[in-house]
Amino acid sequence: MLEKKKKSEKISKLVKPAKEKKAEKKEAKEAAVSKEQVIFSDVDTYLFGKGRHYEIYKKLGAHPSVENGKEGYFFAVWAPNAQSVSVVGDFNEWDSQVNPMQGPNDVGIWTAFIPGLKEGSIYKYYIIKPDGMYVYKADPYANYAEVRPGTASRLFDIGKFKWTDKAWMDKRKTLDMNRQPMAIYEVHLGSWMRHPKPDDEGLYSYREFADRLLEYLKEMKYTHLELMGIAEHPFDGSWGYQVSGYYAPTSRYGNPDDFRYLVNLMHKNGIGIILDWVPAHFPRDEFALAMFDGTPLYEYADPKKGEHPDWGTKIFDYGKNEVKNFLIGNANYWMEEFHIDGLRVDAVASMLYLDYGKNDGQWVANKYGGNNNLEAIEFFKHLNSEILNRFPGTMMIAVESTAWPKVTGRPEDDGLGFSFKWNMGWMHDFCDYMKLDPYFRKDNHYKMTFAMSYNGAENYILVLSHDEVVHLKCSMLNKMPGDEWQKFANLRAGYGFMFTHSGKKLLFMGQEFAQKREWSEARELDWFLLEEPLHAKMKDYVAELLTIYRKYPSLWELDNQYEGFKWINADDTQKSLYSYIRMNSTGKDNLTVVVNFTPVERSDYRMGVPKKGKYSLVLNSDEERFGGTGVVLPKTVSAEAIPWDNQEYSIGFTLPAFGVVIYKF
Repeated sequence: MLEKKKKSEKISKLVKPAKEKKAEKKEAKEAAVSKEQVIFSDVDTYLFGKGRHYEIYKKLGAHPSVENGKEGYFFAVWAPNAQSVSVVGDFNEWDSQVNPMQGPNDVGIWTAFIPGLKEGSIYKYYIIKPDGMYVYKADPYANYAEVRPGTASRLFDIGKFKWTDKAWMDKRKTLDMNRQPMAIYEVHLGSWMRHPKPDDEGLYSYREFADRLLEYLKEMKYTHLELMGIAEHPFDGSWGYQVSGYYAPTSRYGNPDDFRYLVNLMHKNGIGIILDWVPAHFPRDEFALAMFDGTPLYEYADPKKGEHPDWGTKIFDYGKNEVKNFLIGNANYWMEEFHIDGLRVDAVASMLYLDYGKNDGQWVANKYGGNNNLEAIEFFKHLNSEILNRFPGTMMIAVESTAWPKVTGRPEDDGLGFSFKWNMGWMHDFCDYMKLDPYFRKDNHYKMTFAMSYNGAENYILVLSHDEVVHLKCSMLNKMPGDEWQKFANLRAGYGFMFTHSGKKLLFMGQEFAQKREWSEARELDWFLLEEPLHAKMKDYVAELLTIYRKYPSLWELDNQYEGFKWINADDTQKSLYSYIRMNSTGKDNLTVVVNFTPVERSDYRMGVPKKGKYSLVLNSDEERFGGTGVVLPKTVSAEAIPWDNQEYSIGFTLPAFGVVIYKF
């Protein structure tokens, strides 16, 4: 009997691979049959010339195709001023004579089909410029690239991945994100966590990162993950803000399907994905977009419009239909092909103002003599209208640092059409205030109240991003005044104020456990700090804030509406106290909040409240489990008919030093 079993197992081992091989052959045959010939048609030409070919990435670039029964790759590139273009790569020994392209057509498109090519091959375009000189260029529409320092594009079929996030995608279509909780964890993938190995060997892959970070995000209760530097870029130190491959997830961490695995996994676990997106400028690297066909193709021809003096980068020509199509098609690409939930658009102000970062004589006025870039304004209206209509429930988020009106206003009302705007004014006021010795805060009290005077102007996100913890600005912890205990207590008070203030939230990685050192892209976060009690307790405190934030609609449902926030006392300057009410549309589970920004305990503190009844304790930031002194507050307090703070009733309790206290009613 035993011998028969062994024999059966032996046979099954022989048969199983044969079955698998047969299935693989069948699958390959079906895949071959399903492949179609890719062409750049007259309709493609017309739409691209008009700037309205929103799926242009399916035609330009390199795509699996079939011609005359032969499988290979179809190549198409926009280079209207080139004398000739060839595809060169490891498949033809980089010989420019082997695979010349045909063209250009009416809008400057060159095409070629090369049979027999396999996924993974690397390639570039060999371009003879108008002056007769040549240049090797990476494919602007490539979906994959060599790992830096290599600069070639890499063939990849982006049509194979099997998504399993339908439930998330269906639900997303129904959401109004203004009335949803949004607590964003901003992450630089290469420095969040690393293997204990040197250089690139230490980088997590997209898949490793997804598995490890998912557990952390669920523990902390963040709603969204925002990723820096995903589009391909040559220089680590740019953090991904000098992009060379707009259509390629960086190969530092794996291939495009590895990145899709990350997105898919997050979606299946209820976490949204936001990407940094950089349509404001691009680097001068010879292999990339700059002077692509020997002429200023993607950038403005006039250097006074086409260059950023401070950054040493090129500015896109927003007046060219083909350039606008490149960018709008790219936004569509990330949403359609990678299921991204939002794009955080970097450096919007630099696009809106012709004189941004420039001195007199370095810029050209618009046709009305002003400094507004009229072409960029039109671009934003077009971009946001198209993307948000195509993908309901997604977000376009502006990093705009000035008082430009109607950034989140509707394009039909002369707004730019963004979903949200980073509240840079709040961030600067908050950081300036928190750095002060508590003694001097009474003279700067307005810094913490001013944001509510313009809160209804836009849909805001409150941000403490990577920009606040680099370039000698100190970490959030080391911005705080005082000794070690005071630094932590100040930071708890600051975070409590942030998470109860109107506006969605964003916190950069490491600040949730009070990273001491400034952030650097070259190393992982100082996770060893969690072995120290105060850092571990700070992480627990932020997790508690996130839990409370998500639990109570009062903290997010009416963020940009007058009804969602009401000051109890905004004028207690001498004591540096702030008290307010956060409300929701149901009238239930509203919250009273008071924040003490001094080291003075108020044992006889009284706060005005709007109605009689019992008030239940939601948060006491001074609990020992958060690193506080352990002042005990009553779980419930009854409102008394003692008028206070212009309210008919009031409640009394001990307000801890640097304390944040929330009561529910």
